[in-house]
Amino acid sequence: MNSTVSASVADTHLAPKEGRFEQFWQVLRENSLAIAGLAIFMVFFCVALLGLVLTSGPEPVFDPALVRLQEKLRPPFSSPHIGSLQPEEIPTLGIYLLGTDDLGRDVFARMLQGAWVSLTVGFVAVGISVLIGVFMGSMAGYFGQYRIIDTLIMRIVDIMLCFPSFFLILTVVALLPASIYNIMIVIGLTSWMGTARFVRAEFLSLREQDFVIAATALGVGHFRIIFRHMLPNAVAPVLVSATIGIATAILTEAGLSFLGFGVPPPHATWGNVLSDGKAFIFDAPWLTFIPGFTILIVVLSFNLFGEGLRDALNPKLRGRR
Repeated sequence: MNSTVSASVADTHLAPKEGRFEQFWQVLRENSLAIAGLAIFMVFFCVALLGLVLTSGPEPVFDPALVRLQEKLRPPFSSPHIGSLQPEEIPTLGIYLLGTDDLGRDVFARMLQGAWVSLTVGFVAVGISVLIGVFMGSMAGYFGQYRIIDTLIMRIVDIMLCFPSFFLILTVVALLPASIYNIMIVIGLTSWMGTARFVRAEFLSLREQDFVIAATALGVGHFRIIFRHMLPNAVAPVLVSATIGIATAILTEAGLSFLGFGVPPPHATWGNVLSDGKAFIFDAPWLTFIPGFTILIVVLSFNLFGEGLRDALNPKLRGRR
């Protein structure tokens, strides 16, 4: 009897503990919507990279700016009129996979280029906002005992939140030259407030933990404590906020391009493809439905994956296993 108990206890001690990543993945994969969102995001990422390769260069495989007036408003999966086209005007796939617009430009090529623009704007804008938000939030949370620092930073956050974000971005973009770089910078500079508030809340609780008190007692510098010890423990809400922020940035860029304040021609974006098609919604509905549904699916996938990521990073859910 004693030997059996000893063996079971030994097996328990020898059994490998489930790592943090294994716990994270176990919770995430149980959320089918989050996995679907992750799968759509991976497809979107691959399509965006293909779009960069296939639509750039002096002789692109798919030319999103090639005008074929004799082929305008052709429906999806239609064959071109070969006799009326020059050899360089014949579509690469032999058909217009997603149709053509009012200038005869291949919608498939324009959607490929727009995918890369959306991915770039989303990641760069969110990268800027996360950097600003993490710095401001960590300063406010760590130096919260000095009321003036916390109060000053949080009042700046409150002032920024008083303005409707889209109209603030629209106003700034209207005053600046049309450029994809200006779009990314403006979106990043006007969307860091949520990240700052998340990081501040985490730091307010972390600064009372024993490891922070011990590091302070040992004379470790403030910035080393913030970025080496505290920030890795506050990264979970930042990841969730960044994932959902990418969807918001993509949607904002599409809205700006739809209104004519986004990335300037000849670059194609999903927003200006949608804008070009609004005048032909009855004659060529694919010009509206294709970019509209694409934006919907991509934004929804980021939101679903962000919600699943928030649940998977929640220690309370991991603790139930």
